[in-house]
Amino acid sequence: MSIGHAPAGDGNRPLRPRPEATSPPHADSEWNYRVRHETPTQRLDRNWSHILQELRVVQTGMQILTGFLLTLPFQQRFSVLQAFEKDLYLITLAMSTAATIVLVSPVAMHRLLFRRHALPVLVEQGQRFAVTGLLLLGGALTGVLTLTFDVVVNRTTGLIAGGCAVLLAITVWCCYPLFLARQLRLGRPEKQPDQPQHPSTQH
Repeated sequence: MSIGHAPAGDGNRPLRPRPEATSPPHADSEWNYRVRHETPTQRLDRNWSHILQELRVVQTGMQILTGFLLTLPFQQRFSVLQAFEKDLYLITLAMSTAATIVLVSPVAMHRLLFRRHALPVLVEQGQRFAVTGLLLLGGALTGVLTLTFDVVVNRTTGLIAGGCAVLLAITVWCCYPLFLARQLRLGRPEKQPDQPQHPSTQH
């Protein structure tokens, strides 16, 4: 696909190309062009960088939690746990391990799709893996809190603590961001294009 030359601006400075005229006008694309002067490919690069930075933050805590859970069966007191507590532990460990795998998956995808011009796919799937990993992380944290309160206090307190953890996670991770989006009238996020669009010139 050929790329047109940008018309000259004031003096000798060329104007940055606008997005293709054939693409449908999206508020987000227009905002990125007006404020950041980004091409679609530059936008994909930035989105991918943001996803990796966010995953890096979550992965550290997730790996520590998984490592901690893996050591519990080797503790002396683990053998005195009741059947419910052992089942809860296994469910929590499974969710924690699954969250670790899911949150690392975008890195594995990037390695396997390296130099195949699959950045739009990586950004879209990385978003899905990040959301899924956060859901699994929330479940693992809830399980850990429930198990801890169950062992230290009693089962009723453990279930209440787990319910509070679920409520807090839903409120802070989901409801509050959606509330802010509604208050600020941010609208729905724009879907990434399947293929990066090349800028062209409007004559």
